[in-house]
Amino acid sequence: MFVPRKILEEKLLRLLAEDVGQGDATSEAVVPCGLKTTAEIIAKTGGVVAGVEEATILAEALGLKVDSTAVDGSVVKSGQVFMRIQGDAKTILAVERTLLNLLSRMSGIATATRALTEKLRKANLPSKIAATRKTAPGLLFFDKKAVSIGGGDAHRLHLDDMVLIKDNHIALAGSLETAVKRAKQNVSFSKKIEVEVENPEDALRVAELGADMVMLDNFSPQQAKEAVRLLKKGGFFGRVILEASGGITPQNLLEFASAGVDVISLGELTHSVKSLDISLEITRA
Repeated sequence: MFVPRKILEEKLLRLLAEDVGQGDATSEAVVPCGLKTTAEIIAKTGGVVAGVEEATILAEALGLKVDSTAVDGSVVKSGQVFMRIQGDAKTILAVERTLLNLLSRMSGIATATRALTEKLRKANLPSKIAATRKTAPGLLFFDKKAVSIGGGDAHRLHLDDMVLIKDNHIALAGSLETAVKRAKQNVSFSKKIEVEVENPEDALRVAELGADMVMLDNFSPQQAKEAVRLLKKGGFFGRVILEASGGITPQNLLEFASAGVDVISLGELTHSVKSLDISLEITRA
């Protein structure tokens, strides 16, 4: 997920400005002006590190020097120092929490995603892990990027990426058929059309209507298998992308993948993330 450095820098500085407010009162009162220091970023638990690029850009935007021994997507061990920051002590302390929040959250998401993608790989199942749009406000880009770093797919980053017709759209359009017909009439040929369905029979109906993707919403693994059976019978299996979403956990992941779905999306990757424990320690004043 490439974003020009200047734009990414502006995103990060806005996050920092929210935290700093009118200034760091503690550092102003306690830390001498002009003091130079070195800080280490330490992984307190092992996992897949993500957010190194963001941490580096933010620190360098403030005139700090960064030395990283890990890149986004690499595995760090408990106790490992993977980044050192040098420069003005007050500046390091002012950026500390924003920098750690990004690193910890993004690394937690990447670690959880990597665990699921590895589970599928070891089972020799081709399904892809994907994110949902259940992210923290203001952190959409960073949450989705962390999923990608962990080996998953960002799926729909913004509302303008593709058409995703859900139950509320169908209710307002009047019927599933009307919703899909209007989408096909009014949407550019370059955008995929995905439709959320609640039973196996509608999965086949949606494929017959010409959708590119079918989302099996809150299906059981058995219902997913039935949807696959109907699509095979109708000649649509392999011609539409089949996504399972809702009620999927690490425990039942392989059941859904074995059913034959192409994509498995999990909201818990971003809405219930367990952040990786990462700390910043001053090592030399």
